[in-house]
Amino acid sequence: MITLVPIGKVKDTVLKSLAPPLAEILRQETEVAGPLLLPDDGWSRSRRQYLASALLALVPVPARGDRALGIAGADLYAPGLNFVFGIADTEGRRALISLARLRPEFYGSPPDDALFRQRAVKEAVHELGHTYGLGHCRNPRCIMFFSNTLHDTDVKGPGFCAGCRVKVDRGMRG
Repeated sequence: MITLVPIGKVKDTVLKSLAPPLAEILRQETEVAGPLLLPDDGWSRSRRQYLASALLALVPVPARGDRALGIAGADLYAPGLNFVFGIADTEGRRALISLARLRPEFYGSPPDDALFRQRAVKEAVHELGHTYGLGHCRNPRCIMFFSNTLHDTDVKGPGFCAGCRVKVDRGMRG
């Protein structure tokens, strides 16, 4: 089971649009949990961003074999990085994505819901892939390829390459 955990303001339509592709790609049922509030102590006034690890810490650790994905509408950063699309806690079976920089309007472009949802699915699958033991892949079309830029996210496909698919399936059984 993959539990989607909204953190802060996340529209129900976004959550509902993420659940089916995640269930299909990861071959797991999905459910949506109740929303969590953004933590005051995770906010950086100078950066105008939330510390990703502070939000990930809010996501409940799921039962063995299950996964939890925090979904934040807020912009996130990690120490030493300007921003992150997401992070994962491989030991705790939890991951987190930020929707903020996946929206075209963040960069001054007109809204594009289809593109936004594609990006959100890709980042969600990528971070959840880490919770199954996958590292970054060298194949730029594989979902596990590291996204240093939004272009990297747009170029890669929504699924795993053959090698990563074997590894994720093994991780789900283990």
